[in-house]
Amino acid sequence: MSKIYIFYRKMDPVVQEQVRKSILTLGNQQPDKVLSMCQDYLLKHPKLVVGHRVVILQTIELVVKSRIDDISYPKIKSVIQLASDEMTKSKEVVPEWQQAASNILVAVGNKYINDIMEEILGKFQPGVLPHFFVVQTLANLSDSNVYGMVPFLNAIMGTMLPMLGMTKQDNMKWVFSSALCRFSESILEYLANLDKAPDPTVRKDTFSSEIYSAYDILFNSWIQSRESKLRLTVAEALGSMSHLMAHDKLEEQLPKLLPTILGLYKKNSEHYIITKSLCQVLEASVNMGSRVLETQIDGLLLALHQQICSPVDFSNPPTVKNHNEVLRCFTILANTFPDRLMVFVLQRLENSNERNRMGSLAVLRHLINSSTSIMETKKLLILASIRQPLADHSNKVKKRVVQVISAMAHHGYLELEGGDLLVRFIIQHCALPDTYHRGQRPPDPEEVTNEALRSMCDNTLHLFTTTVGRLTDVLWPMLLCYLTPNQYASATTPLCKSLILLANKKRAAQEASFIINFNAQGVDTHTYGHDVTDEPSPRLRAFPLSDLKTPWNHTFCLLGSVSFLYRCIGVILQQCYNKELVRKQLQEILISTRHNDAIERTGVAMGIGLCASSHLNGTLEKLEEFGKSDAFRKASGIFGLLKDKNDVDVEKMKSTLILCYGYVALHAPEDQLLTRIDSDILQNISKNFNTKVKHIVTPLYILWFKSIIVVQKYSSYWLSSGQDHERERAVKTTAELLQFYLDNLSVKNLVTFHNLGALVGRLSPRCTDPNPEVRRAAIDCIYRLMYIQLRYEGTDCFFIAQLGLTVFLKLTLFLPLHSLCLQQLSTLLFMLFDGLVDSQSNCSRASSVILNTLLKNRGAGLQDLVPEMLEVLHNRLQVIGEEQVKVAIGQSILILATQHLQTVVNTLVAYPLPYDSWSCEMWMALGADSTLALQIMEMIIEKLNVMVPYVDKKESMLRPGLTKVATSQPLAMTCALREMMLNGQSADAVAYVFPKLFSSLLVRLGSSVGVQLPKDLNSNSIISDCKTTNKMNVINFDVCGVAVEALRILLGRAQLDAVMKPLDQEGAWDKMKDPQQHTTGVTLAMAKHAGPRLPAIVEGLCPSLCNIYECQRITVTAFFSELLNHHVVTELMILDMLMNNMMERITDTCGTVRMLAVRGLGNIAVGSPEKVNKYAKELLAAMSSGMEEKDDPGKLITLEAMSGMSKILLLENSVLASMGFLLLYGFTQRSIVMFCQENDEIRCASIMLLGNLSKFGSGEPVFKDQIHNVLVSLLLHLSDPNPQVVKACKYSMRICAPIVGSEQISAMFQNHLLEEKGLHYGEFINDLTKYLIQDFPGMLNFYHITVIQFFKSNWAEIRASAAMFIGKNNNNIYFF
Repeated sequence: MSKIYIFYRKMDPVVQEQVRKSILTLGNQQPDKVLSMCQDYLLKHPKLVVGHRVVILQTIELVVKSRIDDISYPKIKSVIQLASDEMTKSKEVVPEWQQAASNILVAVGNKYINDIMEEILGKFQPGVLPHFFVVQTLANLSDSNVYGMVPFLNAIMGTMLPMLGMTKQDNMKWVFSSALCRFSESILEYLANLDKAPDPTVRKDTFSSEIYSAYDILFNSWIQSRESKLRLTVAEALGSMSHLMAHDKLEEQLPKLLPTILGLYKKNSEHYIITKSLCQVLEASVNMGSRVLETQIDGLLLALHQQICSPVDFSNPPTVKNHNEVLRCFTILANTFPDRLMVFVLQRLENSNERNRMGSLAVLRHLINSSTSIMETKKLLILASIRQPLADHSNKVKKRVVQVISAMAHHGYLELEGGDLLVRFIIQHCALPDTYHRGQRPPDPEEVTNEALRSMCDNTLHLFTTTVGRLTDVLWPMLLCYLTPNQYASATTPLCKSLILLANKKRAAQEASFIINFNAQGVDTHTYGHDVTDEPSPRLRAFPLSDLKTPWNHTFCLLGSVSFLYRCIGVILQQCYNKELVRKQLQEILISTRHNDAIERTGVAMGIGLCASSHLNGTLEKLEEFGKSDAFRKASGIFGLLKDKNDVDVEKMKSTLILCYGYVALHAPEDQLLTRIDSDILQNISKNFNTKVKHIVTPLYILWFKSIIVVQKYSSYWLSSGQDHERERAVKTTAELLQFYLDNLSVKNLVTFHNLGALVGRLSPRCTDPNPEVRRAAIDCIYRLMYIQLRYEGTDCFFIAQLGLTVFLKLTLFLPLHSLCLQQLSTLLFMLFDGLVDSQSNCSRASSVILNTLLKNRGAGLQDLVPEMLEVLHNRLQVIGEEQVKVAIGQSILILATQHLQTVVNTLVAYPLPYDSWSCEMWMALGADSTLALQIMEMIIEKLNVMVPYVDKKESMLRPGLTKVATSQPLAMTCALREMMLNGQSADAVAYVFPKLFSSLLVRLGSSVGVQLPKDLNSNSIISDCKTTNKMNVINFDVCGVAVEALRILLGRAQLDAVMKPLDQEGAWDKMKDPQQHTTGVTLAMAKHAGPRLPAIVEGLCPSLCNIYECQRITVTAFFSELLNHHVVTELMILDMLMNNMMERITDTCGTVRMLAVRGLGNIAVGSPEKVNKYAKELLAAMSSGMEEKDDPGKLITLEAMSGMSKILLLENSVLASMGFLLLYGFTQRSIVMFCQENDEIRCASIMLLGNLSKFGSGEPVFKDQIHNVLVSLLLHLSDPNPQVVKACKYSMRICAPIVGSEQISAMFQNHLLEEKGLHYGEFINDLTKYLIQDFPGMLNFYHITVIQFFKSNWAEIRASAAMFIGKNNNNIYFF
């Protein structure tokens, strides 16, 4: 074996593989012997390279797997021991090596599980973190040998649970999470197959307690990890574990668990594991009959819909798996919440966004296929809703529609009313033209070309014909009727193939329906695909226009129906581009018509109407010209050559003309018609209309209905007039028009009633009008509109008649909410916006109620309209005086925010600054819902923490330096927070998020000090007419003031009156805005009463200490510095955190930050004196460093260091005692320089520090000399012009007195140098010099030299004292 492996190492990889296979072949023949050889080789070569060890271990694994039944038990035991040792030999994780060893144990464990567990559990002991691969092996064993492992799992998890809390490393967290996932899956498989299990008494509750304990750690701690791989593994484990949790525990956790899982979508690019986990949680919740799940359904549907709308990359398996898991989630929800799910999906179909619509269609198709019984009652609703996607222009959407239609065909949808429209859709797309010329390829490989879509529809039609037997009677004879219309000419081949198959099937079965008599009564071609007014086939279009010159009667006799031929001529003229020829033929038609023949008259009108769809202007001109001709004044003459003058009746000609205008209105393009209907159509009709022709002009209902639009346009003033009679007339006129239209309505093809939204929006508020007549007429209007809508949707008239008024009114309430298309809905909403400013308060309130109801039920699909709706509401607020309506508008904004939070916030933030009162009202409205307010606040806080607060700009080339200019968005968000917190109902949200909010606003305050407004403040405003702002408002708008005001409102809303009162009394708010006093303002009383909230506040502020903005670091350091001045930081156990941060800041690049950090370190002596001993060395080192600071122009750091050192030295401390002498010696070397500083505070602090250090110098000869070095300086500063310096000198000299070495001088210092007592300086110096001469004669010369230096002092008092000292000293020397 050794020789084999020696050669093996030198071999080519291909030869190596052959050698390995040869060894495996030997192992299959003599497993024990080969295993022994492998084992011996590994034991003899402990330093063998990892790669070769892995090869040998893999060989052992393969032999064990293939011949485990033939291996002796002793050899199995030795293999187990070998693999276990190899796996745990290295404490470091070496995946390839240790995985190979682990795989051996798993392979053996498939048969010898007890022996494996005995070995593994020996290395899985309580209280000690196991090796990574010990846990991994347990996980793999539970996967490969379910029935052997499950009995051990309860004990394994009992041992594992304490380990979870000890785990700190991410890789161990990952392996524990993975193991828990595998354990849960094994338990579930075991329970699902209890009939095969060795112990059928095992129950789910056996594991519930351990699973929940593990869940608690994974969910509350590990899932927040920054490591993406760990988060996903934890999520996967939580999904599997949810099935094993006790029902009450799972129910309790669902409101937190589901949002957390959904939140992972934003944090991870890989979504499959998240969706799989979500699916398992949903399945577990549904299985236990959760009631909480219903409260989460809206968020679930939105998140799942976003996932289903994500593009699927079929070359990337995880995206395909994720797509399938999302569909599985929809299936689970469909079984529990079918109605809500269907309303959600069908509403999303109305969204014209390509991705949204494709995702919704994918869900719909899946539900049709997977939830047949549930969808049975929804068939008609689905058929009605699928119409909108039919009109989509995107081929990708059309492809999904074809897939949905295919699914519907297999489940009986196409046999229902409206199914023929779906068949027509398939046939239409069988006739698509090519997108590219032959040989060309699309630039985008994902593009769905016309060729691909056409091929798909061809195959679908063939599938309908061959495999969906129930469609035979639907397709036959319907498909025959698609052979003649020109638009289906390119679909002839697939149509004929299908017709041949259908015909053969019918004929073979000898069905009576095989023979079709189209002339028989009851056979209506409208039912089978097209109207007789559709574009004719090419053969009819080939009819030569020159033949129109032949006698009309003869032509009609040759070609058949007169009416039909006139329509054909209209279609031909519709396609003609020669305007002169069109005018000529229209003239000939009008003068050649037999006006007495009602059928011919109708055919002419229809033909002219069809022509008007392409030639509106020319047609109207020709009709007007015909109406002014002599024929309408004389009954004979003009037609004498063609027919007898007695046959022509002027009244009949007028009837023809009016009919022509009616059909022109029917077919004319809507965008052109509205500008012409009043001046060119209605006016000309009124000239010719009288009672004699009234019975002939019923087709004019088309024109009358289109005139409703005009009436509504011009009657909007009267509908909301302040005069009762004007409103009454306007509403009654509308009611009559609608009734006339309804009486004459005949729907041949299912179409959308586009004007429903506008009409309902105008009329519905009038249902609450104070005038009873107006109310009754308005209700009649709504009734008739809903009746018309139902007719357009294809509801049977008899069915409508049988409904009864009560049921019908319920339907009318339901229809606007669930049946309106997006266009109708948006029109309705904007009409209701107009109703908010109605002259009648009842009606404006009604508009608000209807508006909010609509938004609640349909607002989720209106994301694209949200900015426009908010702008309209903003405008309406400016003119509304009714308080109740204002409240309702606030509710509208809340509803929109609930459905489209990000869009609403982004839109309102972009409003012009400073916010006007109406914008403020809108923000305040968002604070009314504490849950929503909490989400918005967290969103804004997150953005404020990462946004650039200001930019440095050079304002003028003449002025040096840069100016801080605020950025607009953070400023706007601060204003938004201020307004939201003004709403008292936001108190709960503020309380919940207070630490984060306080931290964010404090940092924002620091970023605002000394910052100016940008000149182009509202350059990015979304309201175009508000780009300029009132100058007076801007003058009063202060960047820092906004942040201060927001912070003040926050403290008030949080009911921190104990903080507010001292801040108000000491003028802290103004100080915060002053760059010179900002740090003082921030520290005033802020830390005294914050209480338990402080740890979270500190945690939130810590990241800002490393920010690039000095101003933010200054503010936070000042706040932390003040916190250390209070004992509360020790009580709340945040002292260590603060101290560590302060120690880091003493090396900050900003001098102010370093100064504040030194101040904070000194404050610990006041706030937590008992902790000084713990930090003594660090504190003294920091203070010493501060006193030696070179980059300290104003000596502020030095001052704080000396002040802090004095505070610390006042405490009795063993560490200080050991270091005090060294500090004293070092400081006295520099003290004379400090004593001469012009800054009074530095002189005072340095002198005080000398005194405090002196207590550590007693008995040290060296220090006695140092005291004498500074003694003269101290004596002279007893006459310092600053009283505080004088007091400091007295204090220090009293403390130093015992060290001087003279009992008389010491007694003199103690008796005369008292702070509150005055001092006669001349007498004191006179007496003192006597003692100096007497006790220290050798120092006199040094004293003189030192005193002379003070003759150059900046202070006259010091110079005078120096002269006095010399004089007194010399005088006393003379006497001695």
